[in-house]
Amino acid sequence: MKKRRTFTPEAKAEMVLRILREEEPLSQIASEHGVHPNQLSKWKTQFIQNAPVVFQNEQKPINQLKAKHEKQLNNLYAEIGKLTSQLSWLKKKCGGKFE
Repeated sequence: MKKRRTFTPEAKAEMVLRILREEEPLSQIASEHGVHPNQLSKWKTQFIQNAPVVFQNEQKPINQLKAKHEKQLNNLYAEIGKLTSQLSWLKKKCGGKFE
């Protein structure tokens, strides 16, 4: 029984881009990579249909990362404030021995 081949998204994109350049026939690209031409046509269709997604909200991942960083920073400042107040309380209770 023949095992199914899998292609990385990068490999699929590279094949589709070669098809879109129209420098060589689809059948030649298919035979080079051992893929059926119909499969390449399906990948090409998927690629073209999903192309607008690339340009949608390009800043979304960056904004999410910034928001996560800000939240983490605020949590750390809160923790520093809490620890500082605990330290000053302990110093006061111990009579200032640790200054």
